[in-house]
Formats: sequence, structure tokens, C-alpha cells
Amino acid sequence: MQDQETGGAIPLKRVMLKISGEALMGPQGFGLHPPTVERIAKEVKSVHDTGVEICMVIGGGNIFRGLQGSAQGMERTTADYMGMLATVMNALAMQGALEAQGIHTRVISAIPMDQVCEPYIRRRAVRHLEKKRVVIFAAGTGNPYFTTDTAATLRASEMSCGAIFKGTKVDGVYDKDPAQHDDAVRYDTITYDEVLQKHLKVMDASAIALARENGLPIIVFSLDAEGGFRSILDGSGTCTRVEG
Repeated sequence: MQDQETGGAIPLKRVMLKISGEALMGPQGFGLHPPTVERIAKEVKSVHDTGVEICMVIGGGNIFRGLQGSAQGMERTTADYMGMLATVMNALAMQGALEAQGIHTRVISAIPMDQVCEPYIRRRAVRHLEKKRVVIFAAGTGNPYFTTDTAATLRASEMSCGAIFKGTKVDGVYDKDPAQHDDAVRYDTITYDEVLQKHLKVMDASAIALARENGLPIIVFSLDAEGGFRSILDGSGTCTRVEG
């Protein structure tokens, strides 16, 4: 991660990687794209190989999004639970891709389903990380009305992570959509309050507020760039740091 004063890398022992479900669908527009899942798994491995402990939260929007179901007339709580189940499917897919790379992995679900993954027990999850296993937290917080952004911030706080890495399609936070505006300006750093006041789409408001209360930096970077995850950690990549 870029040190604003020295320009060098900042060592982190443990990090949370948050990615959207849409990141796994690749060019096909829906569902899982195995080559894309494999590529992201290689990005995670490149950082894991440096000794950094990694936990992950993956959204479910490539399969089902609770808010969309609710907007189409489905009862909100049911729709949100369906979205949580979608995150479990994505977590299992990522687990398979990581283990194909030789990385020991555990999927831990906030909704108990013992046949396919472990239930969430904080001390057990911490122990997995200490043993250098990648831990993928699935099913959000286990409660409706909370997004996977909030789940990632909650778990990162519980796991004592040094930062949340939010992998997106752009290399940071911009004042407006860079895909639609050529004059969009990227922030190197921005405060939690500025993100909320300017309605910047970094994470939802609950996640930003929780990160602020716990002093947890959010690093926004491009997951599409090869080597992007590791380059942020070694100080050579481009990102936006949300803190303060």
C-alpha cells in the first residue's frame, strides 16, 4: 500500500478483500465465468504468497440481488435470503479456484449449512487465518437488510484486519463516473465523511460508518488490472485510500 509520506510499501499482516459478485461473471453478463474466477484466485495467491493473511467477502449480484427481487414485487426478507445463498455459491466457486492453486481455504457461512461450509465462529475463523488459510465469509451477516459491503466491514473489524481492499473495475474513487465523463478526477485519499457527503459509490453508508467508527481504512483499486492487488501492497499500484 502506498505510504503518502515516504512513497514506500506499508506492511499489513491481515487484510479483507471485498469483491462484487459481478466481478466473477466476466464477459458473459451473468453467473460464473470460470476463467475469470481463476484469474482472481491467482491475484489472491500472489498476495498470499507474500505471507499476508487474507479473508474475503464476495457479493451475489451475478446470481441474485435481493434489492432487485424486492423491486420486482418479492418480499424483501425472502429476496435478501436468496441473495445470501447466492454469495455461498460464489464463495464455493472461489474456494475451488484457490485450492486448485494450492491455497488452503475455508468457507464460513453466517447461515449454518454444515454439509458445504463451516458456521461462523469468530475464534475459529481467526485460527484459520493464523494457519495461513484464506477465509471466505459467505451469506453476509446472516440478516436481511444488510449488504455484503456491511458484512465485509463487520468481519474485517472482527478479524482485526489492517484494511479493506475493495476491488472494482476502476483504479480508485472518482468524483464522477469515469466511464461516462472524460474529465472525472480520481482521489488519492478521501475521508469517510466526504464519501458520505458527496454520495460517492464506494460502499453503502452503513459500511462506511462502521469503517469510520473502527478506524478501518478502505483501499479502492482495480481488480481488472493484472497484478493489481499485489501492486497496491508493495506501493507501486494506483488506488484511493478512504480514511480519517
